[in-house]
Amino acid sequence: MSSIKWSEVVGWDAAALEDLRFLGYAYLKQGKFDIARSFFEALISFNESTAYDLQTLGGLYLETGQNLHALSTIEQALKIEPQHPQTLLNRAKALFALGYRRQAIAQTKMLASHSDTTVANQASALLLAFT
Repeated sequence: MSSIKWSEVVGWDAAALEDLRFLGYAYLKQGKFDIARSFFEALISFNESTAYDLQTLGGLYLETGQNLHALSTIEQALKIEPQHPQTLLNRAKALFALGYRRQAIAQTKMLASHSDTTVANQASALLLAFT
């Protein structure tokens, strides 16, 4: 990553970055994943990325079939927030998509017993689909 703080170079404060994040999320909610991805890629390039930005961008890469980018971005998010259940689930999806079945199955089995039933159910569904 660049050591340049692009938000300072262009003069954007935290509020401007939050506006950019809001717009990206609005496109995501509309299912316009390619447009939303551009917003989150911009946020990452500003070197102000949060775990949320990385998690969201990883999910958007998954939605647009860019599985290797997804896995890389998800791994970055997990360095910031290692136990985020949805990000771990997206990691498993990326691993399955890339053919890393053993790793994906191990990750998914762990999540199948998660206390959040939504995560547990999605993990169980992944296991049924891929095993």
